[in-house]
Amino acid sequence: MLTGGCHCGSVRYEADGAPVERALCHCDLCRRTTGAPAVAWFTVRESDLRLTGEPVRHASSDHAERSFCGRCGTQITFRDAAYEDRIDVTTGSLDDPEACPPVEQIWVRSRPAWMATAHALPDDLERRPR
Repeated sequence: MLTGGCHCGSVRYEADGAPVERALCHCDLCRRTTGAPAVAWFTVRESDLRLTGEPVRHASSDHAERSFCGRCGTQITFRDAAYEDRIDVTTGSLDDPEACPPVEQIWVRSRPAWMATAHALPDDLERRPR
């Protein structure tokens, strides 16, 4: 079972079953709705996901809806109407993100050019934790 939730703890979830997809998404919508250069998602059957709390839902396009915590803003899910009984959950919202790492990158044509070499940036070990 995969568990996670938002930053403030108002929205929590449990996901049963093995993810059917695990991806790092570079699409324009993911970037704009999160402010991040890419978003890691894992996909489960919607019937295998249990949410507690009351996430806010937003139609981010004519065929997709995202949910997020109305208190702290953490994005939790993405649901595309074209895929019945499938829902994407943000990997970064997992209690243990190492439990479900991405295995592919999607929408790479939308990826900012500098993301292709981001792994080569130096690590700044001197920054204090946030």
